[in-house]
Amino acid sequence: MNDRLQLGHSPDSDDAFMFYGLAEHKVDSEGLEFDHVLRDIQTLNDWARDGKLECTAISVHAYAYVRDRYAILTHGASMGDGYGPMLVASKPMEPSQLAGAKIGVPGKLTSAFLALSLYLDEPFEYVVMPFDTIQDEVHAGTVDAGLIIHEGQLTHKAEGLHAVVDLGAWWKHDTGLPLPLGINTIRRDLPLDVQQRASRALKASIVYGLNNRQPALQHAMQFARDMETATADKFVGMYVNDWTVELGERGKESIRLFLSRGEERGLIPAVGEIEFVE
Repeated sequence: MNDRLQLGHSPDSDDAFMFYGLAEHKVDSEGLEFDHVLRDIQTLNDWARDGKLECTAISVHAYAYVRDRYAILTHGASMGDGYGPMLVASKPMEPSQLAGAKIGVPGKLTSAFLALSLYLDEPFEYVVMPFDTIQDEVHAGTVDAGLIIHEGQLTHKAEGLHAVVDLGAWWKHDTGLPLPLGINTIRRDLPLDVQQRASRALKASIVYGLNNRQPALQHAMQFARDMETATADKFVGMYVNDWTVELGERGKESIRLFLSRGEERGLIPAVGEIEFVE
């Protein structure tokens, strides 16, 4: 009898691309059955605090609050290598003008929120709102600036918005490392062999998608929120790549540094040693 795991991930084109091999039964599932549970990342972050799903994507930021329940898989990470979440405004604005600004953010446990907190280096006024409404709220003047994630990084100019800062570029310039955003995690109370089998199955799915790009992209387009195929392809390429196949030592270092800086600033609780499942 197969072991059954709930696999949580976002309904976004990059995650759909990543899990195409598993969803369409193109790869060896290592004797596991995966029930795909699609939710926005903030919901997955909240669920992880209760250990609701056996295997789930979460924000790196959220790991600080769930490390007692979950270990990090070395496959499936989203890393912004010189690019990442962006702060945008309806008119040109310099970072120095952000003091006192009200900022729309996609969730307090998102890595984008922690990165912005590290960048600004001081408390700021924010409003939590669904990630896919932030651009509209910036246009409407509900907030002075918006922290955008997902495909908004590619489409904001066409929507008449102006970039104030790219947090991935800032992090790369400051540390020389990619900005860690999302990770796949697995519950620590599962038997080690189940954790390792799940890890191998997820890696196989990612590699299969990269080796079969066109059918995987076609599968992902149903989750692309009306994006043009070329834009979706570019977005997938930004967040499903060699870092996703294997974190490696530099990827692990970026996660440790990101969380340690948050800890030093009192933005997150003490994390301690981070457990990775190879």
